[in-house]
Amino acid sequence: MYRVSVRRDLIAQHYLTVPNPGPEGELHSHAFTVEVELSGPELDEYGYLVDIDDVKAALDATLSRYRDETMNELVEFAGQNPSVERFAREVCERFVEAASLDAPEHVSVRVWEDDVASATYETPL
Repeated sequence: MYRVSVRRDLIAQHYLTVPNPGPEGELHSHAFTVEVELSGPELDEYGYLVDIDDVKAALDATLSRYRDETMNELVEFAGQNPSVERFAREVCERFVEAASLDAPEHVSVRVWEDDVASATYETPL
């Protein structure tokens, strides 16, 4: 199995909407790190699983929606707690829509909200 990953950083804001969120219930920023990993068993005729430049471009386009935004104000989080888990799912789904993916069979998106905590969403393609 081959794996290719690309990382990008962004800053976005949110506040949690769960009961008793503590300080996380106040608007605050995170310096998120987002990593997309694609995997599959076959390489193309050029020896690539995917073109890394294409992955970078699709990830940049996806993350431009969230960069410097307040997630609570975005339609995809309407009525939902904007947790890092939901953020990982939203990024993954939007990345798959933006990317041209033929060879990979699986994609995962891992979102780090700080140096010690992350959440991952993964799906077959």
